Amino acid sequence: MVRIALDPTPFHHDYGLLEFPDVTARLGYEYMQLTPHHDFSPFFRHPKADDDLVVKFKKRAQDAGVLIPALLPVQRISSPEETQRIAAVRNMKRVIELAVQLEVDTINTEFSGRPERSEDSEDAFYRSMEELLPVLEREGVKFNIDPHPDDFVENGMEAWRVIRGLNSTQVGFVYVAPHSFHMGDQASEIIPAVGDRLGAVYLSDSFNHHKSHGLRYISNPPGNAVRVHQHLKIGDGDVNFTELFGLLKKTGYLDREDALLVSNVFAEDETADEVSRYQLAKIREFIEAA
Repeated sequence: MVRIALDPTPFHHDYGLLEFPDVTARLGYEYMQLTPHHDFSPFFRHPKADDDLVVKFKKRAQDAGVLIPALLPVQRISSPEETQRIAAVRNMKRVIELAVQLEVDTINTEFSGRPERSEDSEDAFYRSMEELLPVLEREGVKFNIDPHPDDFVENGMEAWRVIRGLNSTQVGFVYVAPHSFHMGDQASEIIPAVGDRLGAVYLSDSFNHHKSHGLRYISNPPGNAVRVHQHLKIGDGDVNFTELFGLLKKTGYLDREDALLVSNVFAEDETADEVSRYQLAKIREFIEAA
């Protein structure tokens, strides 16, 4: 049975960390992916959770009947700046410890390098993974990566090649639907190529910034090195979800016991409750239709 998880980011400003499981359950979700939060594992910094907080969070999740299938930390493991890279590896090792304490067997993350220094960033990534892979393998934690817009690798197929180059089944791919157009709008190539190394799929919508002859978004001066995308609710953008779910069904992903679909709408915090319920219903519709 495919797992549908909530990304609680829209609720960060209204609820504390320990309240997230209750919020998740109230909205009808059985699963929650824990994303960067200042009390647990903030962006690019050392995790702030201690053993006591982990125990409290774990109990709150159990009491709410909510399971945590994955953690999502973001650390600069591909930074071409060596000081940042070393810190990121140290921080990620602590995240792995937290995952083990929470009995979470999956970490979903990003490359977090720099596009203007792609070769240096790729080299940094492989050096970081030389340190992290033995830890991940020892602890039995899967490590899946999203080629995020403004990273050293954005194209989906090229990102898969970078991951494949590690030669380790411990590392997989995160397909993020709202990043479709930065990944090359090539779901029909990426998803079959990744195969059983697809570790998670994030579901929200985005406009295709290539439309209208590249003028869908205008920044001044023209030619700025900007990356624009949205995390809208399903149906509000240009992502072809019928195609996406068809591919997930055809490749067997929707039939896997470990399949993870994450609702991650960030654009409508003021209606987060309604949008979260809508997303859950819509995702179930697409699963059924596929």
